[in-house]
Amino acid sequence: MVTRLSNFFLRTLREDPSDAEVTSHRLLVRAGYIRRAAPGIFTWLPLGLRVKARIEAIIREEMSRAGAFEVHFPALLPRDPYEASGRWTSYGEGIFRLQDRKGADYLLAPTHEEMFTLLVKDLYSSYKDLPLAIYQIQDKYRDEARPRAGLLRGREFTMKDAYSFDYTDEGLEKSYQAQRDAYERIFQRLGLEYAIVAADNGLMGGARSEEFLHPTPVGEDTFVRSAAGYAANVEAFVTVAPEPRSIEGLPAPVIFDSPDTPTIETLVRHAATVLDGEVTAADTLKNVVLALTHLDGTRELVVVGIPGDRDVDDKRAEVAFAPAAVEPATPEDFARHPLLVKGYIGPWSEEGAILGEESATGIRYFLDPRVVEGTSWITGANIDQKHVHSLVAGRDFAGDGFVEVANVRAGDPAPDGSGPVELARGMEIGHVFQLGRYFAETLGLKVLDENGKQVTVTMGSYGIGVTRILAILAELNNDDKGLIWPASVAPFDVQVVATGRDALAFELAERVAAQLEDSGRDVLYDDRPKVSPGVKFADAELVGVPKIVIVGRGAAEGQVELWDRRTGEREVVPAEEVVARLAV
Repeated sequence: MVTRLSNFFLRTLREDPSDAEVTSHRLLVRAGYIRRAAPGIFTWLPLGLRVKARIEAIIREEMSRAGAFEVHFPALLPRDPYEASGRWTSYGEGIFRLQDRKGADYLLAPTHEEMFTLLVKDLYSSYKDLPLAIYQIQDKYRDEARPRAGLLRGREFTMKDAYSFDYTDEGLEKSYQAQRDAYERIFQRLGLEYAIVAADNGLMGGARSEEFLHPTPVGEDTFVRSAAGYAANVEAFVTVAPEPRSIEGLPAPVIFDSPDTPTIETLVRHAATVLDGEVTAADTLKNVVLALTHLDGTRELVVVGIPGDRDVDDKRAEVAFAPAAVEPATPEDFARHPLLVKGYIGPWSEEGAILGEESATGIRYFLDPRVVEGTSWITGANIDQKHVHSLVAGRDFAGDGFVEVANVRAGDPAPDGSGPVELARGMEIGHVFQLGRYFAETLGLKVLDENGKQVTVTMGSYGIGVTRILAILAELNNDDKGLIWPASVAPFDVQVVATGRDALAFELAERVAAQLEDSGRDVLYDDRPKVSPGVKFADAELVGVPKIVIVGRGAAEGQVELWDRRTGEREVVPAEEVVARLAV
């Protein structure tokens, strides 16, 4: 149909909104697609809803092609299912909780695994009902501490979440691959570059987890990839540990004075003089004290030993110690543990172990995978102004386990042997995940197999951020004048602009718009009679419909101008040829 701009609900802005941090936020507000309602919460206007609907249509088509059926759950959910799964607590402060007038607890859904599981449990009981794939496109709610970047990181957002249900692991593999293939088709149709990277499986385990990341310098995620095809986000990267070395014949540890050397840099300079040779940060063992806040509110200190040329990566630490919250230890934490000499912490003393569950402090001690048996280190002696050298792992100290918390660097070897990795930035646009039997076991989803025996169903989870994708497309498709939408998601297929005051121009524009409508196109017609051509062109550039037909000075001769918003090319053509020319 033809939408007339003279009565369309649209107001464009000439100035950027003061709170806009990224291009998509700035242009979507200025062009009249969204309006801020509260931090991280937006009102959707007609233009924005049209683009969102077209993205959703592509997703629905590919979900149907993959054999999935659409359902729709409420956003307001009762506490009980999330209490049963443990996530009422484990989400911490990240969700919105509320009570009704009778005091019953509810939450605004951050995700719907529990509800999908219980729905299938309620309706299905036999292996003959499986495999099954169902999905929804629904709003989600997360209590982001610092919502930012417009739609890219909000408190309310739209997701497509799909779930597969099988009773065998082989069935799950097939369902997973079908969804993975559908995701590739979706992103290809949207014109989005993507990298498929191995991701952390999280608390629920599962055999396989992959993220679809759109490579972009403004992405919030760092991922690694090798030239031979390995790819993983940093949380899932597995360090290639060196082979253990022989301890036999290694010199005994030696404590040495090291005044004013609380940092790795100062320690390296001083140790080189003590040892009369070259010392690098990689020769030192940095012991970082972290505070874990567990789900029950208890606070625990742990120490991680990593090579001194590395730092703790916050995201890797969050994954390593999940579901506990992780932060650096505070001065108050150190005050409660006087055996930890800040700046000179180490795992060993001449009297015995300083770190570890069975040590003098009782503080759990974790090691980087590179700290293997037989490696020798320079580290703190747990005495103020003193360090120790020739401290050998496996002989003089040991950890309570290994953790992947050290930062990943370009040049690190890929764990699959495919060579060194490079680092890149990306933004998550989709996630496919083999949940396995966590939710089914927790919530009692079982079916009878071929032998009449009850078996626990195995599940897959597949998510796409709809509103995030819309923002990414806006980030990618713009110039200094405004948005330039890809044809697959543009709010209209073509915009007709009538300019000047000549009635002939408006009459011809009416006929062209009607012909385009008859050809099956969605048409936005700027029929505003008292608006200058300059304002109309500025609005057209801002709104971003990719094909524009200008009807003005050549109307008396039946001539119009075709304007390709993306290339900037303009061409005068006979009005009767417009439909055919736009079909090319």
